[in-house]
Amino acid sequence: MEKKEEKCFSLCANRRQFLLTGGVATATVVLSGIPGIGARKVEAVTTGYPRKKIATLSALKSGKPLEFTYPDSKKYSGSFAVDLGVQAGGGVGPGKSVVAFNNFCQHMGGKMLDGGFHAADKAVGPCPYHQTTFDLVRHGIVISGHSTESIAQILLEVEGNDVYAVGMMGLIYGRHSNL
Repeated sequence: MEKKEEKCFSLCANRRQFLLTGGVATATVVLSGIPGIGARKVEAVTTGYPRKKIATLSALKSGKPLEFTYPDSKKYSGSFAVDLGVQAGGGVGPGKSVVAFNNFCQHMGGKMLDGGFHAADKAVGPCPYHQTTFDLVRHGIVISGHSTESIAQILLEVEGNDVYAVGMMGLIYGRHSNL
């Protein structure tokens, strides 16, 4: 039996060429979708919040919330700062234990300090409307209740003995924008 060789007058590919070309094309498509490979750097869009002095480290007593308003004086801007006495997410100060949060529940806007601050549990709540409680050590995540979002945390900076609010992490209840 003789093997007959066919003549190809157009662009023909054998099995090996087909698989090689297909593999290269697949690798190109897959690798172009991986972040950081061939992509340009994109800067995050941030909102400039006011820098406001809210307390002094010496005035903050461990386990005693201090109320203030931030980022403005509009509805739902009531907030509180507290020294938890243990290192906390987003904490500042010598022990990284000073944190601040918006005082309104993300579920229906209940005032959280009305439910109480529980120093032993490092938690605030329950919300007077639907019993949501938040863990202040872990960026204000929900411990229990109906809220599906963490309570909005206020970003802090310390300069000497002064504590400044400089931004927000999360959306204040009842607003489309924090500012």
